[in-house]
This record gives sequence, C-alpha cells and structure tokens, in this order.
Amino acid sequence: MPAWLLWLIASGLFAAGEMASLDLVLLMFAGGALGGMTVALLGGATVLQMIAFIVVSGVLLALVRPIAQRHLTERTPLQLDGVDTLIGRTAKVTRAVDSSGGRIRMGADEWTARSQHSGEAFAIGQTVRILEVDGATAVVGDALE
Repeated sequence: MPAWLLWLIASGLFAAGEMASLDLVLLMFAGGALGGMTVALLGGATVLQMIAFIVVSGVLLALVRPIAQRHLTERTPLQLDGVDTLIGRTAKVTRAVDSSGGRIRMGADEWTARSQHSGEAFAIGQTVRILEVDGATAVVGDALE
C-alpha cells in the first residue's frame, strides 16, 4: 500500500475521531497527516513525511486551534431555548391575574399566571409582560408599552 494512501486513511481517522471528541486537537492531527501525505506524494522519505506531520500538526495546534476555539465560543450568540424564549413577551389576560393566580394568552397558547408582587392585579383584556416562568406558571408584570 502506498505511503500517501496510509496518510490519507490516517487523516480520515483523525477527522472521524474529532467528531467524537469535539476539542479540535484530532482535526489538527488530520491536517498534519495531510502534510505527511503531500510529502509522500512528492516522493519524500518516511522521515521527511513524519517531520512534515509533526511540523504541520504543531503549527495548526499553536496557531489555528486557538483562533478556531475563540470563534466557536465567543462568537456564538447566546441562544435561548425552552421557556426562556417567553421572557419579555407580552400576553393578554383571559382570567384576572393576581398573586394567587389567573390565566393569560400568548398567541394560541394559554398559560396559568400570577403577578410578581402581592398587591398587583390585572383585569381581563389587559396586556402584561412575562417576567419569568416558574414551573408551568408565568410570572407577569406591567407591560409598560
């Protein structure tokens, strides 16, 4: 089996391992293996292929990996999911809401709700803002539109 093909297989295995680890180290080794493959295709000796693998992997680990990690962690916006997406939205009161309970409607969804403060109450038809979600209950306050 030609040496370049072994390097190509090694590169593929490193890349597959990266999918399991997701730490960007094995991906840099895959790049190094491609460097070794290039030297093998140019007819370089095994020692030169290994040197190319080590040098390319080292450069990728030292220069590319930190930049890639920074882009993946710092440039990814905070994504809200689940009930966190409801916070800040407005809803209409369908059954009077006070500190002990009530109902609100957001679009097609109807939720149990309670006011944030004990003296606060909202009448049917009033618009409220969701401040937090406590279990299956929306805690609401003035919409202040």
